Amino acid sequence: MDALHVLQTYTEAEAREWADAWLSVFGRNHQGANIKRYMWHVFSFERFPCLSGVQAMEAYARQSGVELVVLSNDRKRAVLTDSLPDAQAYWSDYYVFPPNLAWTMALTHEDGWLGPYFARHPDYVRLNEANELKLRKLRERETARNSGWCD
Repeated sequence: MDALHVLQTYTEAEAREWADAWLSVFGRNHQGANIKRYMWHVFSFERFPCLSGVQAMEAYARQSGVELVVLSNDRKRAVLTDSLPDAQAYWSDYYVFPPNLAWTMALTHEDGWLGPYFARHPDYVRLNEANELKLRKLRERETARNSGWCD
């Protein structure tokens, strides 16, 4: 993950916690979808509403966040970054989402056939507003710092 600016590397236990949190939002209705193998099966088995393919990539490109979690499908690796990872493969299958899970992007090894998938939390509007506010405040601080108004 050299091209990704990593703010924090999570332990394997923390990665599993992120996977559990992700599944509590996006995988609640997983009946019939083999989420043990691939968590993104909740999307390919149509158990959670999502966009796929080009539409998913377009929606993903419009997202922003101060911090984003990148989680491997094996639920053993996760990092925190301050940049939106592109679609290049970091791991065979991985998920990108802000810590409040307002949205998620599932990038799959089946890209073009199954996936990628983009989905929004049921409470997306409120959660995304919180993310936008954090980003706005960060930009305001950067502007103030660059203008010499603060340290």
